[in-house]
Amino acid sequence: MASDKAFMDFVLEQIENAGLITYKKMFGEYGVYSNGKIFALVCDNQLFIKPTTAGRDFIGDVVEAPPYPGAKMYFLIEDQIENREWLNELIRVTVAELPEPKPKKKKTKNTRKNSD
Repeated sequence: MASDKAFMDFVLEQIENAGLITYKKMFGEYGVYSNGKIFALVCDNQLFIKPTTAGRDFIGDVVEAPPYPGAKMYFLIEDQIENREWLNELIRVTVAELPEPKPKKKKTKNTRKNSD
């Protein structure tokens, strides 16, 4: 089941104070970014946060689940999704620990030489 835009809008509203937040729709679900770092997935209308040591320490009693079959385990945010202050702080500590995104390689045009 794909996530709906209304749920994604709710998540964005909840985390609006966590920094520069953007998202991309991917295969009916959403990737959530802060300053170019992907830190969360919204799948099946559930919020999954990338696991970090700082995030684990902040949450305490962590619930982990894969966002989709075959995925690595993420922190599943259920009860605290209504708590904006808590959620924004979780995102700040998580993003601070994540590595910077790798620079994208410049695309080169592949040209073929015609042999006559």
